Amino acid sequence: MADAEKKVSVAQRKATDKYLEKFDEMRVRVPAGQKAVIKAHAEAQGESLNSFIIRAMAETMERDDEG
Repeated sequence: MADAEKKVSVAQRKATDKYLEKFDEMRVRVPAGQKAVIKAHAEAQGESLNSFIIRAMAETMERDDEG
């Protein structure tokens, strides 16, 4: 086994799978170079890229529902 490969116990894999069941996944495609711009903005706000995207979508949907 190569050093880069890590063994994961059955219990750890099961715990990880159980945790991930709480989430849905979706892929977002942005124009080349935009990911870095969006990530930098999120970090400037003290957020991860993921939390920024979730907040942006929630705020947009709230505004759309008010209009």
